[in-house]
Amino acid sequence: MIEKVRNYMQQYKMLVPGDTVVTGVSGGADSLCLLFMLKEFAEEMSLQLAVVHVNHGIREEAGEDAVYVEKICKELEVPFFLKETDVEAIAKSQGISTEEAGRNVRYEAFYEVLKQLNAEEQGKIAVAHNANDRAETMLFHLFRGTGLTGLSGIKPVRDRIIRPLLCLDREEIEQYLEKKEVTFCIDRTNNEDTYTRNKIRHHILPFAENNICTGAVSHMNRTAEMLLETEEFLREQTISIYSKIVEEKGNSVYVSVKEFINQPRLLQKRILLLCMEKIAAGRRDIGLVHIENILSLFTKEGNKELALPYGMLARRDFEKIFIGADSSKEIKKVSGEIEVLIPGEIEIEGIGVLEFRVFEYDKSKIIPEKTYTKWLDYDKIEKSLVLRTRQTGDYLTINKTLSKKTLKKYFIEEKIPKNERENIYVLADGSHIIWVPGHRISQYYKITSETRNILQVHLRGGS
Repeated sequence: MIEKVRNYMQQYKMLVPGDTVVTGVSGGADSLCLLFMLKEFAEEMSLQLAVVHVNHGIREEAGEDAVYVEKICKELEVPFFLKETDVEAIAKSQGISTEEAGRNVRYEAFYEVLKQLNAEEQGKIAVAHNANDRAETMLFHLFRGTGLTGLSGIKPVRDRIIRPLLCLDREEIEQYLEKKEVTFCIDRTNNEDTYTRNKIRHHILPFAENNICTGAVSHMNRTAEMLLETEEFLREQTISIYSKIVEEKGNSVYVSVKEFINQPRLLQKRILLLCMEKIAAGRRDIGLVHIENILSLFTKEGNKELALPYGMLARRDFEKIFIGADSSKEIKKVSGEIEVLIPGEIEIEGIGVLEFRVFEYDKSKIIPEKTYTKWLDYDKIEKSLVLRTRQTGDYLTINKTLSKKTLKKYFIEEKIPKNERENIYVLADGSHIIWVPGHRISQYYKITSETRNILQVHLRGGS
């Protein structure tokens, strides 16, 4: 069994010589088996080994378990760290289950000890999950509905957390301890059916082993390994495609509709999940229904949006899908008008400096075609020039017959996202829009052979 665990650790590159390893030891069979095996590996690989025991304050006999684990550590000459806390009180105050609170407390203790050992950045945390735990987790996730990640059960390695005993089942672990003549503590709560996992452990898996297929746990673990390999391959594919079709901007992403719809549906779902993982605080409340809802945006015309967990929002902005924080309550519409003085300059925060000057038209000069420098027929301006955001009734002229088009329709045709339109400055002559910076000027104000005076508008430092 030692060789079996050693090979498993090498397969997943769990440890390298000189590593600092903190392991949680409750006094139960699994954790004691892990401790004794790690002690052997520590001598072979020059590992710095330490034990953390957490007393959750739930069982009366928990203090006895702590004394027993400390005694074992002294015999093995392994540093022992004890953390005592009221897990039930923490669970109640945080509104979470006792099981989740206990898990949080344990991992906090592990990282605290790593810090004390000056191994906060590189140290490893070894936990004693075994093959039965993995099978239970697979069934638990399957019954609740899950993807490949959930069906893979518990991972052998996650960040700096390693699980060397995933290759052993409970029977093998107890056989190992029996041969070493090591007694172990029994947590009475593990014999209760209070937790869903215990029901799977006590009823479903034994039934499968005895009535459906001998070696069910072993078979499920082999399947888990294959599913994990499949999941890792698909994740690599997802990341590769994500980098090509998704644009990240701050705490939001934009997905190209045209390129996205050409991907297989399986990868489409995974790309969207990765998008939300990049933005959200977690993925626990993100389900298939949210993925399906976002997928529907890719087949709908116009600008549609929907709310997502963690305060996120998904919205179709023409040829892109926006996924990000719902900042609608935070966005402030730019308001007010800025009168244009000629000659003069106006600085607009986040846009740049607009320079205005008037000169007599020399027909020998070439009209500039630059996006941020425009020549306009100054004599056609009837009212005071102003820079402002859009208003009801705004329009442009769009062709030589001077046909009118509302500014709203122009924005839609230009596929300018709805949430951006309110903050676009325009140069206006009353309701007639002279220029939409970065876009077009109104046909009416273009230079002709009859133009005498030119208004030059130049945007300096524009983005």
